[in-house]
Amino acid sequence: MEIRREIVLVTHTGRADSVDLARGIVARLRSAGISVSVPESEELLFPAGSVRPLSPPSPDPTVTPPEPMPELVVVLGGDGTFLRAAEYARPYGAPMIGVNLGHVGFLAECEPDRIDEVIEHVLARSYTVQRRMTLDIDVFDPRAPERIQHTWALNEASLERSQRERILEVAIGVDDHPLTSFGCDGVLCSTPTGSTAYAFSAGGPVVWPEVEAMLIVPNAAHALFARPLVVSPSSVVSIDVADRAHDALIAADGRRLIDVPAGHRAVVRAGSKPILVARLASRDFADRLVAKFQLPVSGFRNS
Repeated sequence: MEIRREIVLVTHTGRADSVDLARGIVARLRSAGISVSVPESEELLFPAGSVRPLSPPSPDPTVTPPEPMPELVVVLGGDGTFLRAAEYARPYGAPMIGVNLGHVGFLAECEPDRIDEVIEHVLARSYTVQRRMTLDIDVFDPRAPERIQHTWALNEASLERSQRERILEVAIGVDDHPLTSFGCDGVLCSTPTGSTAYAFSAGGPVVWPEVEAMLIVPNAAHALFARPLVVSPSSVVSIDVADRAHDALIAADGRRLIDVPAGHRAVVRAGSKPILVARLASRDFADRLVAKFQLPVSGFRNS
């Protein structure tokens, strides 16, 4: 009995070229006998009956999604679309492959001019899969034993002020050891994948994706010791919001928001489920950095 093949397609619907490209991909996959699922909000972009609608992912990351399990999630858009698509891929453990239709597109595998190549590799299942570390984020009231809220992130968990006119007062600990405290605009906990995103803009280092580590990056901290830190993937980072401070919130990948009231603690650790990224070629991360950030590799001595 032949196993039915299922692909999930997530598209940046705000661009006409993205939608046209998506329709062409659906037609080509269906002609090869592959079923295509799309987020239910995108179903009407396609001919009736050509795609299966997917319900929005549960906000509880422990909920098991319904069958069938897709073999791949194809993403048409920039990094924002990729992060949205990750919400569909993570529960299934399905690899993701991105076609960049945004600006930087650091998470994407290729540009639109290679879309035919991408589809050929999808049809032939000829791609490698990389494992990308994620983060699990819990919020606790230290006076109570059970967590209050839970979410996850691929790029970063950003603890931020809920009131822009107020400074955020936090104390940071690693593996149950107090480390430092300061006032700030926020604190980011980032994966290596997220090191080229918000954490990079906040002054954090770029970390190669193969490195298993977690970054702690203070954001506009009022302190002498407020440098970015790199800790072990087995470490547990705690961020306490002072009792006398104002409420905070955590933005996970800029998409999922949870409250962290004053006097509460956010705990960040390596995620229980990774994100899998499909690659067509063994392109070195240094080459990707040079291409995406347009770095001057020749150097002034060779000019």
